[in-house]
Amino acid sequence: MSCTFDEIVKKENALLCHTYGRYPLALSKAKDCRLYDLDGNEYRDFLAGIAVCSLGHSREDLAEVMAEQAKKMVHVSNLFYQEPQLELAEKLLGTCAADKVFFCNSGAEANEGAIKLARKYLRTVKNEDRYEIITLERSFHGRTLSTLTATGQTGPIKDGFSPLPEGFITVPFANMNALRGAIGSHTAAIMLEMVQGEGGVRPLPADYVNEVVQLCKENGILLIVDEVQTGVCRTGRMWAHQHYNITPDIFTSAKALANGLPMGAVLCTDEVAKGFTPGSHATTFGGGAVVSAVASKVLDIMLEEKMAERAWEMGTFAAEEAQKIQAKHPDKIAGTRGLGLLFGIELTFPGAEVWKALLDQKMVCNLTQGNILRLVPPLTITKDDIRAFMDVLDGILQSVTIQSA
Repeated sequence: MSCTFDEIVKKENALLCHTYGRYPLALSKAKDCRLYDLDGNEYRDFLAGIAVCSLGHSREDLAEVMAEQAKKMVHVSNLFYQEPQLELAEKLLGTCAADKVFFCNSGAEANEGAIKLARKYLRTVKNEDRYEIITLERSFHGRTLSTLTATGQTGPIKDGFSPLPEGFITVPFANMNALRGAIGSHTAAIMLEMVQGEGGVRPLPADYVNEVVQLCKENGILLIVDEVQTGVCRTGRMWAHQHYNITPDIFTSAKALANGLPMGAVLCTDEVAKGFTPGSHATTFGGGAVVSAVASKVLDIMLEEKMAERAWEMGTFAAEEAQKIQAKHPDKIAGTRGLGLLFGIELTFPGAEVWKALLDQKMVCNLTQGNILRLVPPLTITKDDIRAFMDVLDGILQSVTIQSA
């Protein structure tokens, strides 16, 4: 049964909890880097389900793997050994310096697991009463109570949920003096995003990251890297922390890991993995046969088709094109930044009207922090698509008048 857009909106208002500020668009299908609305109108996708469908939408090879595994076994729980899970673990650990992995269902759950693992390891293996997690302002780590508290943002995201859990400290972004001052006898870990996505597409300076690593060593605390958005080739390397030549004690992944199916992962060293013992942490659905088989195929494609290299090439091209637009509109674009195809264009004014005008011209992207256009397209995006986006943005900015104060 097909509905009109207005009918869909009316149904949603009657049936669903109102937790999302929906885009004024109802989608009927998606393919590769294109989205299609109820009337069949085609949109260029620079959102990829919020950095999730990195291999594009509705891939036949992934659908075949999904269907084949579903005919064999979908879910039996983690009470049993499962070969698809082990095949995925082997491939995933082969992409990084981690030794062990715990599979879950989402980025928030992965970050929650990382926090639990850090505390459990320090208290039960190291016998130290350390539990505080230090994060950075404008970070985003999830919406469970713990990851929400870890998130370095205020406002509606936290309003009404107090009392929030204790044991979290937020310090200014990339401020080493503030970070040093926050470390105390109860500090368990420092938790970072190599590039803040929701926080405005802000890469951490390399010098700062190197100092953080040294600070952790000096104080006997752990380094957790949140790779939920940056991982799986998004930034031009398999993992964003590899740009910085560091080895986290723990890092997390989700979003692109199964290209649209719900999967997350906590990866860690052998030493830190000692913190988890049978019964200390678990999940009913994590690493099930179908999602593991699909994620395993995702990793195969990422490596075989050199998606990290492609993300770097396309990201470099996007930066060059955006800088041309900035040169034409220096009063309207404050700057561009990012790593690979996690890319941001910072406007000098509130960007809602620009974002809406892009959508009206069939360009789908995200607006974060009120004035930053965030581009996280499928890694299969083409130069023609990127050039088309920038041409449309250029035309929109030509018609924008900035109100003087």
